[in-house]
Amino acid sequence: MSRWEQLTGGTSGRDYAARFAALAGSGKDVHGEARFCAALVPAGARVLDAGCGTGRVMIRLAELGYDCVGVDLDASMLAEARRQAPGLPFLQADLTGLDPALLGFAADFDLVVAAGNVFPLLAAGTEAAVAGRLAAALRPGGLLVAGFGLDEAHLPVPPGITLAQYDDCCASAGLTLVDRFATWDADPYTGGGYAVSVHRR
Repeated sequence: MSRWEQLTGGTSGRDYAARFAALAGSGKDVHGEARFCAALVPAGARVLDAGCGTGRVMIRLAELGYDCVGVDLDASMLAEARRQAPGLPFLQADLTGLDPALLGFAADFDLVVAAGNVFPLLAAGTEAAVAGRLAAALRPGGLLVAGFGLDEAHLPVPPGITLAQYDDCCASAGLTLVDRFATWDADPYTGGGYAVSVHRR
């Protein structure tokens, strides 16, 4: 069982969507991840939203002209995503065994994004397997972008993976670190409890 399932029981989709809707309604920018991704690859590029949740990032990228597929294991989150954007492909799958062919799409994405603390919320010990699956979904030269918390102040669970461990997982999957930032607004990373990492296949 993943840390996310342990935390939520797989029933938090509606509450999660409502929280971000309230943030957006208050005027807060909730599209930093999509804006970050759009700065890396041109409109029309193929994007896999790994751990897409309620679809917030993917829906915005689709609005910007990207060819998107979203994958998540949590049915309650996917129900909200499909309700908000019924025309987009939101698929249920476990990232530890992600096989694009079985889901009906090609493994030639220009960018894979894992936002929302995907890696720290995986089942312990599966991080390398997931990095490998996400790398395999990329075309040669494609990018994996992951943003996640590194300490208790930035996570809803105890920290489960360090940046060094994440980089090792990516290296084992044939990925090379390109850049690292402190926020989705691309502030330089100089240490701290949150990081956005960009790796290239």
